[in-house]
Amino acid sequence: MEVLSGRVILRPVDLERSLRFYGETLGLSVYREYGSGSDRGVVFFIGGGYLEITGRASAVDVDKVSLWLQVPDIEEVHHRLAAAGVDIVDPPERKPWGLIEMWIRDPDGLTIVIVEVPDDHPLRRRP
Repeated sequence: MEVLSGRVILRPVDLERSLRFYGETLGLSVYREYGSGSDRGVVFFIGGGYLEITGRASAVDVDKVSLWLQVPDIEEVHHRLAAAGVDIVDPPERKPWGLIEMWIRDPDGLTIVIVEVPDDHPLRRRP
């Protein structure tokens, strides 16, 4: 199977609330928008992929999926999100596997893992 593109699609409980959270609070850049009203959708850039927020769900099963977002400066992100009142489950901490991780929740309770890859970690690209 040849995959040309991929994305994660979230169907939130409250579309507008989730669009504000991902677009304004987290500051994700918009790739494209489509539709209007209940048919509205917004696709955000998330590094090498996309996150599409569209439609509605009566409830989100928050224990089956989490988002993993790598950032260059986790302390800056931590301070900004804390000031914005984001639900920070675990503040930034270097984990035994070497990554610096912060765990937050979106408005529906979905776990988002914010990650900084330290210079000495094997995931870091070396020239």
